[in-house]
Amino acid sequence: MSQASLLQSLDYSVLQQCMHCGMCLPTCPTYVETKLERNSPRGRISLMRAVADGDLEVSRALSDEMYYCLGCLACQTACPAGVNYAELFETARAEVEQANVNEGMRRGFWRWITLNVIFMHPWLLRLIGRVLRVYQSTGLDKLMRKVRFFGLMPRSLANLEPQTPQIAPQFSDDIIWPEESPVAGQGSRVGLLTGCIQDLAFSNINRDTADVLLANGCEIITPRSQSCCGSLHAHNGELELARELARRQIDSFDLDSLDAIITNAGGCGSHLKTYGHLLHDDPLYAAKAKVWDKKVKDIHEWLVQIRFRKPTAGAGVSEVTYHESCHLCHGQKVVSQPRQVLASIPGLVLKELPESNWCCGSAGIYNITQPEQSQKLLDRKVANLKLTKVPIVATSNPGCHLQLANGLRSCGEHPCHEVTQPVTLLARAYRAEHHS
Repeated sequence: MSQASLLQSLDYSVLQQCMHCGMCLPTCPTYVETKLERNSPRGRISLMRAVADGDLEVSRALSDEMYYCLGCLACQTACPAGVNYAELFETARAEVEQANVNEGMRRGFWRWITLNVIFMHPWLLRLIGRVLRVYQSTGLDKLMRKVRFFGLMPRSLANLEPQTPQIAPQFSDDIIWPEESPVAGQGSRVGLLTGCIQDLAFSNINRDTADVLLANGCEIITPRSQSCCGSLHAHNGELELARELARRQIDSFDLDSLDAIITNAGGCGSHLKTYGHLLHDDPLYAAKAKVWDKKVKDIHEWLVQIRFRKPTAGAGVSEVTYHESCHLCHGQKVVSQPRQVLASIPGLVLKELPESNWCCGSAGIYNITQPEQSQKLLDRKVANLKLTKVPIVATSNPGCHLQLANGLRSCGEHPCHEVTQPVTLLARAYRAEHHS
């Protein structure tokens, strides 16, 4: 297989679509940071096109550029020509991985252990989560910091330790039960995706999502021990693994019996809606994947679509601001719906966040692979949060949630001290109705 086979195999019109008009430049965080053309969407597309034309070899420099990109898709929103940057971006990353231009055993080991092993085996991921839970709940993590154990580790690993998410006491399988669903026929029948990191760190948000759906008459189907959706693999050049995980997800639901498949993670949802493209040449799954794409709905998108019931009680919160997950607003084009959910809660004032759709720097594992640039974006986001003078920020993606929480925790005094999600506030309001 030739090195340039993936980009060359793309429909060339996709590569030609970019008009080089520059409308994307002010929306691209990396270009705004460096002002270098190669760090812009149109600059990266030019590099991809040169590879497809055979004028440029796949190299380590090309890899570095593709991995410097956040993949936030703000350029897609700004583009007047409708360039499918997500497809180009994922194909280019797969290209550099196939060409094996990134040397180093350490990188290869960590990619293999995370992408090929941990995130391909749900039982193993949950086992690691349970071990981490014991480590955190017994106070061993605080002891390790106190004795400066992490100072003995390589700096790159030591810097990651404070970003380790707090693992939930129970995972989604233990707190969401299909039997709690209303009798069939009362409303829509939906499948609920529980995710992987969402399951380990935010199973309470999955419970909140289930409660909100129940409060709106939905019957819920929640398969146990769900797999990763594959977004992590697709965004990091492992398209075959992403396809395998897509097939698993499709097989875990009886699509014909469901009105919708609900996701509450912005980054996952953006990928989940592209299974049709990912499996377009799979003779067994192409048709199923098209049906899947039509049925996948972000929770906010679905609530507005079914004209959700406005709560009659408040959520115990007076003011909130909202940070938009990049892949929810730019990838899924779900922008107004989370705001409509927040606006529906009595007594809650939504104060707009400056640059609400500017990336926070989480971007999947970008905060691990590009910590310096990620921190600059987080600092910018935290500064904008300070301008709102609001105590709570809501977001709709586990990566953003963790990134914002880490940023607020490390900056000392700050008017914003809590990170939550719109669906959680709506669930609180519904529950408060029973106590008012």
